[in-house]
Amino acid sequence: MAKLIVDIRPSLIALPFHRAFTRPVIELDGSETVTAWGATELPVGTGPHRISVYFRYRGQRAARLGIGRTEITVDGSTAVVRLTARLGPRNGSNFTITAG
Repeated sequence: MAKLIVDIRPSLIALPFHRAFTRPVIELDGSETVTAWGATELPVGTGPHRISVYFRYRGQRAARLGIGRTEITVDGSTAVVRLTARLGPRNGSNFTITAG
């Protein structure tokens, strides 16, 4: 098992708004994890994985706003896999997910 660390950040312009009114969600291979803005650690096995990052307004249960998607393959050669998910500054922006 490796650790997947996803650093989830809104744009600096919208940071106060998102911290007050929204919650980010990580979906790893179809399983949702409601988290907080910042770094989140999840266990991940070797092989291919589908990752989506999106946010919901507090109190919403099903919305998927600003969704960004990527696929990774964990080969077991490293104990930690890092991703950065950044939300764009405009209303309606999506997350951009990059390695590192």
